[in-house]
Amino acid sequence: MTNSYDKDEMLALLDWFQAMGVDAAVGETAHDWLARGDEAPGAGFSWPERDAPEREKAAPTARPAAPSQSARPGPAQSAPGLDPSRPRAATPLGASEAETGARRIARAVTSLEGLEAALQAFDGCGLKSTATKLCFYRGAPQADIMFIGEAPGRDEDLAGKPFVGRAGQLLDKMLAAIGLSEGDVHITNIVYWRPPGNRTPTPQEALSCRPFLERQIELVAPKMLVAVGGAAAKEVIGATEGIMRLRGKWCEVKVGERKIPAIATLHPAYLLRTPAAKQLAWMDLLQIKSKL
Repeated sequence: MTNSYDKDEMLALLDWFQAMGVDAAVGETAHDWLARGDEAPGAGFSWPERDAPEREKAAPTARPAAPSQSARPGPAQSAPGLDPSRPRAATPLGASEAETGARRIARAVTSLEGLEAALQAFDGCGLKSTATKLCFYRGAPQADIMFIGEAPGRDEDLAGKPFVGRAGQLLDKMLAAIGLSEGDVHITNIVYWRPPGNRTPTPQEALSCRPFLERQIELVAPKMLVAVGGAAAKEVIGATEGIMRLRGKWCEVKVGERKIPAIATLHPAYLLRTPAAKQLAWMDLLQIKSKL
């Protein structure tokens, strides 16, 4: 069976892919799926031969040596019921292990430059394997006000800076409305790499990045925090309510030895989709201006 598509149909398909979040190549090599013809996906795949039982029968019985304290369990030492002979996808560190390692690394950093270098070398967040660039921060290294968003998007992933796409441009206009510019604020996200398809970061991904975010707040030393969007509000403020209940209310967030006033507001991306909500965001901005 041969299918033929005209140019407009192919462009419409690409637009649909982009709308669904399929806008970046993840694999190292491209695959010509059209060359497979009518062959179904997964055809020709087979599990590797299991020769472990034969090797166990041939090997003499020996008492296993006690593992050393520095040894880490590998895939074959997983929970009972897992088949070690089957291939397993590479997975990042577990959230608790990643957070512990991240906290130790972040605590030793004394500058934003050092924190950025530490993030470049950090492999405890799985988002790094699918992102193009690290998105650390935009704005002033030290500022009285720090904006914390959800996660980088496609434009941010390509530029390596947070809030540079359409939502970022709207944020700049919002800041200008209360007399602030990029040089007056410090802008970052709760995670430093773009989630595939611009999805919301998982709690585990946010948890693995949190020690770096807390250290970043300590180094910037802001007088107030602004959580931009629901995901950022829940992570920064620690509440479980929706953004419409959280926004516009001041609270205190303890970071290190400091207690910092914090407020949540609507994400510019939401305002682009729902222009009527700009009135609520403007009320939040007036509160921020008054607090400054």
